[in-house]
Amino acid sequence: MKKIIVFAMLMALGIPLYPQTATFKYFQYQGNDTRFDKPIDLHRQYYNPILAGFYPDPSLCRKGDTYYLVNSSFSFFPGVPVSVSKDLIHWQHLSYALNSKEQLPLTHQRVSGGIFAPAITYNEKNKTFYLITTNVGKGNFFIKSKDPSKGWSNPVYLPKINGIDPSFLFDKDGKAYIVHNAPVYGKQDYEGQRAIRILRFDVKGDSIIGEPKEIIRGGSHVQKNPIWIEGPHLYHIGNYYYLMCAEGGTCDWHSEVIFRAKNPMGPWEENPQNPILTQRTGLNPDRPDIVTSTGHADLVQSKQGDWWAVFLGCRPYQDDFYNTGRDTYLLPVTWKNGWPTILEKGKAVPTVLNMTSWQQKLSAQGQDQAPMTGNFSYHDDFKEEQLNSRWIFLRNPENFWKLTSNGLEISPLNTNIHGNEAPSAIFVRQQHNNFTAETEINFTPENNQNFAGFTLLQNEEYNFIFGKTLREGKPIVTLQRDEKINVTIASAPLQNNTDDLHLKIKGDGRYYDFYYAEGNGKWQILAKGVDAVNLSTHQSGGFIGDCIGLYSTTRL
Repeated sequence: MKKIIVFAMLMALGIPLYPQTATFKYFQYQGNDTRFDKPIDLHRQYYNPILAGFYPDPSLCRKGDTYYLVNSSFSFFPGVPVSVSKDLIHWQHLSYALNSKEQLPLTHQRVSGGIFAPAITYNEKNKTFYLITTNVGKGNFFIKSKDPSKGWSNPVYLPKINGIDPSFLFDKDGKAYIVHNAPVYGKQDYEGQRAIRILRFDVKGDSIIGEPKEIIRGGSHVQKNPIWIEGPHLYHIGNYYYLMCAEGGTCDWHSEVIFRAKNPMGPWEENPQNPILTQRTGLNPDRPDIVTSTGHADLVQSKQGDWWAVFLGCRPYQDDFYNTGRDTYLLPVTWKNGWPTILEKGKAVPTVLNMTSWQQKLSAQGQDQAPMTGNFSYHDDFKEEQLNSRWIFLRNPENFWKLTSNGLEISPLNTNIHGNEAPSAIFVRQQHNNFTAETEINFTPENNQNFAGFTLLQNEEYNFIFGKTLREGKPIVTLQRDEKINVTIASAPLQNNTDDLHLKIKGDGRYYDFYYAEGNGKWQILAKGVDAVNLSTHQSGGFIGDCIGLYSTTRL
C-alpha cells in the first residue's frame, strides 16, 4: 500500500517512475592541430608527444624486445592504462591494470583523486611484472602479473609508505627497494619541502623489511629551496645507483633532476648540471609548438643498448592554458661523465624527431595501429560486442549502459557530474587543441531535471553540459557552464520532443563552437566562440585533461 501511495505522489509531481533511456547512435572525433600538420616521413620520423592528451606521469619497462608503459588515471575506471610497443614510438593500448572495484575503490573520491603516478618494473629474477602506485583514497599498494595482457593480482597494501609516488628497483643481486615521496622528518625548513625515502623489500614475502630511511631532503640544491621532490625512480647502471626525480611542482616550473651513489642507502651526490630536463627558463616564449611543464620522467635501455626517457609535458594554446592535460613525450638520453641528460638546457622539446636505425626497421609494424598522436579521427557506432577501450568511466560505475543494435543506451542515474558519486556517463580524452566531437541522441526528457547529451569535464566545479532537456514542459537544447555556479550560456527551443538530436562541438584552442540539428535538418549554431578556459588545468586546478562525455542524468 505504501509503495502505491509513493508511486501516485511521484506521478502527481510529474516525476517518471522509470527514467527515459538516452540512446547515443554514434560518436565521432576529429583532431586537427597545426602542430601535427607538418611534412613527416612516418618510416623515419616521429611526433612528440607520443601519447597525446591526458596521459600523465609515464613509467615504462622492457621485457625482451617489448616495452610496457603506464600512466596515471586518477578517479577514472578502469584504472592505469597499459600500452605496449616494439619501438618506443608506436604504442597500442594493451589493457587496464585495475579492472575491478576490489582493485580500485574510488567511492566519493574527487576527479583528481584516485591513482597517482603508477610505476611499472619487470623483475628478471622471477619473470614478473610489478606495478606500484598510490590510491589517494585508500593507500599505497602494488600488484603483480606474469603477463599484463592477462590481468594482475589483487592489491598488496604497504602502510609503511607515508606519501605518494612509490617505485621499485629489483637489483642484480636479488635485493629489492622501494623509493617514494614523503614528508621530511622533523619540521619543514620551508613551504613545499619534501623528501625521498627508501625501503628494503622482501620479494619472496611481498613485504617491506625494516623502517624507511630519508635519503634526499628538499631536492637538488642547484635550485634554492627546491620544492616538491617526487616521482622518484631508482636504477642500478654500471657502477652507480641513480635516483631520478621530478622537482618544482607540476606546472611551468616542473623539471627532472638526478643523483647518484655507490650504495642505494647513500650518501647521494647531485648532478651539478641539474636539472636534466626542463622548459621553465631560457627559451623564446614565442617559439612554435610550445611545450611546458616537462618532468616526471622514467628511463629505459633498449634491447639495442641505447637509452631513452619518457616524460610528461603540456601543449598550451595561449599563455600556460591547455585543455588537453599532460601528454607523454619521448627523447633519447645522452651520457657524459657518468651523468645522463634528457634535454640540454635552453633547448625546446622538438615536435618531429628522427628515428634510430633500429626503430626504422620496426616502424612499419606500428603503422596499422590506432594512432595515439598526430592528427587522427575515429568513429564509434557502438555496435561491437564490447565498448572500445578508449572509453572510461568516472569512479566505480553502476550498470547504467549497454550496447544495442541502435547504439549506446544510457539509463540516467540520479547523480550528476558536479558531485562525488559515479555519474551515468562515459568519457574519451580531448587529445587536440583543435578538434571536432559529434554525436546523435534519441532521448525524450520528461521533466526539467532530465538531460542527455555531451559533457566536457575538467572536474566537479569546472565543466560544460550541452544537450537536451525540458523547460516549462517544452523541449530545448541547452549549453551550460559550471564554474562553482551553474550558468546557462545559450538555449534554443526544439520543434519535436521525440526527434533525434545531433550535437557537435568544435574546439579551437581556448574557444569552442556548439552546433545542433534536429532530425535530418541542417546544422544550427547554438553558441559560437565560447570561452572554454575553465577546462584548462591552469584555471581549474587538478591533474587531468578535458574529457568528452556522453552523459545523461535525472538530476540536472
